[in-house]
Amino acid sequence: MSKIQEFIIANSIKPKDCLYHTQRSAKNGKGEPTGKIRVLAMPDNVARVEYKCPECGHEAYAETQWKKPFSINCAKCNFLIRVPKMREEFKKEQKAERNK
Repeated sequence: MSKIQEFIIANSIKPKDCLYHTQRSAKNGKGEPTGKIRVLAMPDNVARVEYKCPECGHEAYAETQWKKPFSINCAKCNFLIRVPKMREEFKKEQKAERNK
């Protein structure tokens, strides 16, 4: 999973040049963080995505249209990998901790 990093270095991309850039863990169907996803969206509205599927472990790179909220299907098992808004994700985690 280094294609996005190579793209950043080759094009001398700075944070101000990006529309969106994140690197997070991805959760499987049981809610366990077993995968990874990295998204880089540029002003050309192309999202460059690297991921390790949390369901099957398949690693891939893809370029797709940028839109929010962002999600992508695994190329191997077709599992929907979502990138939730950080605030919503934080609220869910806080609620889960309170209910323990």
